[in-house]
Amino acid sequence: MAVAQRVETRPATGRRMATETVKGRGGELEKAIGTARRTGIAGITHAILRIGAGLLFFMHGAPKLFGWFGGMGPEGGSAELFSLMGLAGVLEVFGGLAIALGVLTRPVAIVLALEMAIAYFYAHAPRGPIPYVNGGELALLYGFVWIFLAGNGAGPFSVDRSLVSRKELAR
Repeated sequence: MAVAQRVETRPATGRRMATETVKGRGGELEKAIGTARRTGIAGITHAILRIGAGLLFFMHGAPKLFGWFGGMGPEGGSAELFSLMGLAGVLEVFGGLAIALGVLTRPVAIVLALEMAIAYFYAHAPRGPIPYVNGGELALLYGFVWIFLAGNGAGPFSVDRSLVSRKELAR
């Protein structure tokens, strides 16, 4: 398959958009790559946010699930698997890895955003309305990051992106 790329300026917005024309079995397929599709600074920072937040979230769940990084509590143990903390550990470890790799990013991000909302309202909000005072800033921050990824997808350098690219080229 032959791929030709050109850059156009959209008259309505004045933005420059990269467009690819793919010639193959199904004729010509033109797709606008857009700002999130390009691997410019926006794409790179999108990937850095996804990978960094995913790995940090993994490290947040590993003490709960495996007792790593010092574990939980003064003894450094792990949570019981069939408890709320155990469930949180499973979501944080496997969800964090999925986000870092960019696998099923949108649905995983929705589940993790819901987890963070539940964590905030269950564990932090009863201590007071101000996140800084009730210790809920991290839960809210992760929740906002997961909402961003649920709306914007994995971005570049992800398994999701490579699967979509292969599927589009196979047409």
